[in-house]
Amino acid sequence: MRRGLHSIHNRLFFLFLICMLSLLLVVSGLYYKRWTDQFHQKFSDIAQKNVYQTVELFDLLLQGYNSLAKSIAGNLDMQRLMADENNKDSALKAINERTIVNILGSIFYSREDLIGIHVISNGGALYSYGSMMSVIDPKYAESSWYRAAERSTGELVWFGVHEHSLIDQKETQPVFSFGRRLYDFHTHQPIGVLLIEMNPKPVVSALSNLSLGAHSEVYMLSKVGEVMGSAGSSPGDSKLLKQLGGRPPLMQEHEVVVRETAGLLVVASRPALADWQFVSLTPSQDMNVEMDQMKHYLLLVGSILVAVSTVMATLVSKSFAAPLKRLIHQMKQVERGNFHGVVSVNSYEEINILVASFNQMVARMEELIGRIRAVSESEKNAQLLALQSQVNPHFLYNTLDMIYWMLDEQENDRLGRVVLSLSHMFRYSSHWEGDSVVSLGEELEQIRHYLTIIETRLEGRLRTEIAVDERWLAMRLPKMTLQPLIENAVKHGLEPMHEAGRLRVYGEADDAMLRLFVEDNGPGMDEPTLRRLKRTLSDSLAQGGGERALEESAAAAEDRAAPAHASAAAKPRRGIGLQNVHRRLVLMFGEPYGLDIRSRRSAGRAHGESRGQGQGTTVVVTIPLNVRQEQERGPLHEHPGGG
Repeated sequence: MRRGLHSIHNRLFFLFLICMLSLLLVVSGLYYKRWTDQFHQKFSDIAQKNVYQTVELFDLLLQGYNSLAKSIAGNLDMQRLMADENNKDSALKAINERTIVNILGSIFYSREDLIGIHVISNGGALYSYGSMMSVIDPKYAESSWYRAAERSTGELVWFGVHEHSLIDQKETQPVFSFGRRLYDFHTHQPIGVLLIEMNPKPVVSALSNLSLGAHSEVYMLSKVGEVMGSAGSSPGDSKLLKQLGGRPPLMQEHEVVVRETAGLLVVASRPALADWQFVSLTPSQDMNVEMDQMKHYLLLVGSILVAVSTVMATLVSKSFAAPLKRLIHQMKQVERGNFHGVVSVNSYEEINILVASFNQMVARMEELIGRIRAVSESEKNAQLLALQSQVNPHFLYNTLDMIYWMLDEQENDRLGRVVLSLSHMFRYSSHWEGDSVVSLGEELEQIRHYLTIIETRLEGRLRTEIAVDERWLAMRLPKMTLQPLIENAVKHGLEPMHEAGRLRVYGEADDAMLRLFVEDNGPGMDEPTLRRLKRTLSDSLAQGGGERALEESAAAAEDRAAPAHASAAAKPRRGIGLQNVHRRLVLMFGEPYGLDIRSRRSAGRAHGESRGQGQGTTVVVTIPLNVRQEQERGPLHEHPGGG
């Protein structure tokens, strides 16, 4: 995951996407803030216009109600008849009452919104016109509206909207009530109280004009803050009033007040002809309807822009990353040794220049590597020929010497086997055509001929064992790989011993390598000698060829590997040697392969005393199981060896 975030494709993608989203966020935020400010300003302007309209409407309505009350209070006939109510003539009194009621009736039918007109004289006489089945409240004199009307000095007293009549117990429909004190125009003395009850629909309709939303509530308040009427919800059921603490706020005597408090928009004003106050409460959810719609719109547009930005970021990042990925892929091919590919892109000018430079560099590298490879192969072939030319005939001389003594003792049967084995060995070792690569089976066959001669010469003092699985007999390796190792084991490890020696050749394999072990039970080598010999193997690779240097290295190694007690006359003629075999294996298969020497010498073994287990010398030959694949990496290729 961390590696993916560091790729140029992902970094460009996230960089472009973050830039686009940041720009989108800033623009959306500024637009939303600007739109919100304009919306609140617009909402405030609408609220003020509604308040002005409502106030004007109420002024007109109240003027009409005031005119109605004045028409009744200023009726001279009614004043004269009420002043004559103390007349003791019952007939005249009844006529006067009937006349007053008729006056009220004519006014009642002049307006459709009148519900009842009630006139109460100072003497307690009550004149009403409205419901045909009126039942007057006997305790009206104790009611608050009556006392408020009595305390007035002739101005209208507004009682507000009520669920039923204030005085008529039979009238159950809502009413809008107001009244005033009646005076005699001649004596200027109070003569009674007037109560008018109107249909509240015009008042409620005028209040509803202040509603700014579907959940708005509008209240008409007295000067002491009592609710005189409402639109939208009754005060007892109002959630908005509970939100404000139980009652609408009493605003100051300003013409129009618009403010936000407790999550509500509060709009208040008062008419010119009354000491009322109109208060409109609008919850935030109503104010935010358009804002919520704007949010949804911005989210929709933002989602679309995010998707478009993602697509654009992907395309832009791919336009940068795709040619670079092709270039990186070709670089990995070059790392694996494939110099034949050519990157072809059509991108930005800088990337095109980079790709063209890479193609030129790869072509130049391929040319130089071809030259170096040709020179290296020529040098390695020369080195290999120099190594192969070091095979000397000293073994042939020793064998002929042995034949001489055998002939002398007249052992003709054994002599035949020895001569036959010698013939096979001489024919095998004398053919070095091509790169001299043979199968493991051919090399083991040569070993058996060699051991036949050695076993005959040592007269029973050598026991041999060859245990190599048949599956590996087709493996290819350089010619004369195992014989020099066995020859060294016999000469330097087993032949000087006075007791019988043991020589074992066996193989082990894992998933990638085959290891061939040449193991003897000779005296072995001490640690300093073993370290010097291993260092000689490593140094032989660094000498870089040269027949003389290679011969001297081989001679020095064999001298160090020989037992310390061996005399100068007993030292063998220097032959192919361990360094020779090691270099040929490395030249053929590469650095991981070649020889490894394991040896151990205990104290007191310098002169061939009896030894314990785990001592002696083992030489390990390591070659790859997949020989063909390894050989394709080096200068050598498989060819059948000469037989």
